[in-house]
Amino acid sequence: MSLLRSNLAHMAGGFVLMGGWAVFANAAHPMPAPLVSGIAQGVLSATITLALKAVIEHLLPRISGLPGLILPPLACAAISITLLSLAHRAVGTPEIAATLALPVTVATSYAALYNYRLRHAP
Repeated sequence: MSLLRSNLAHMAGGFVLMGGWAVFANAAHPMPAPLVSGIAQGVLSATITLALKAVIEHLLPRISGLPGLILPPLACAAISITLLSLAHRAVGTPEIAATLALPVTVATSYAALYNYRLRHAP
């Protein structure tokens, strides 16, 4: 199994990178807020990454052409924004906009690039 298709690699990358970002984005606030935000973002990023990967792989043979390139990343962006905002409100993340800025951008870019790569793989 290649790293491109490894669920564990995708999830671990999402947890470490986006959890770390959330800690950084909330670092001006007293502990444990940055840590709680980081753990929440890490778990959510790992889970969302796995879900987005599965959705893209499921849609791959079902949607073709331009809609197949555009719709999966847009759906991923909507899912990410919705789930992350609700979860961060629930855990009391102080800097929600800053916390979401990078993960939503990365999740949408990830979805677009992964979708494109699968559609144009040899």
